[in-house]
Amino acid sequence: MDDDDLPRRRDDVLAALIKQPLDPLSLDELDERVAVLESEIARVKAHKAAAGAFKANAEALFRKG
Repeated sequence: MDDDDLPRRRDDVLAALIKQPLDPLSLDELDERVAVLESEIARVKAHKAAAGAFKANAEALFRKG
């Protein structure tokens, strides 16, 4: 079985990100990192809202039927 076939742990990327040392980064690099992370947070929140709306619509559909 290939490693690609195995389910990936969801926290692998986040765990690696948290473990990265920040000391070597310049202020500009830190600002860039913050901007990227804020953008990712916005993307995740938008996806979560869309998923919640989809679930609510599906539940409403099945309640009516």
